[in-house]
Amino acid sequence: MTRGLFCCPSYSCGILNWPPRIDLVKPGFIEFGEDGLRSLGFIVVTGELDCRDADRDGQPGVEFSWQGSDEGDDASGRGWAALNLDGTLEGHIYFHLGDDSGFRAERFNEAVR
Repeated sequence: MTRGLFCCPSYSCGILNWPPRIDLVKPGFIEFGEDGLRSLGFIVVTGELDCRDADRDGQPGVEFSWQGSDEGDDASGRGWAALNLDGTLEGHIYFHLGDDSGFRAERFNEAVR
């Protein structure tokens, strides 16, 4: 699960279809772990991921379900992310029965974390 290039990296996130306040509470992020679990956070959304390897258009990728909260209310959904040739991520996140948005993300600079 989530082997190779998705093993344990953390990425800073830019959500494309939401206001530019992605870093409202703390920097937006999505992270993946060797065990297929990890987390995401942006604006006032936090969640835990359950990931599975899934190539997308020939690039290493991952599909995930997520569960967490949005301003304290239960929230869940699904999404996917693929590794671009330049090392950035591109993906999409969906809220169950709600909004969805594409995202782009760059790997966190370890010194910043």
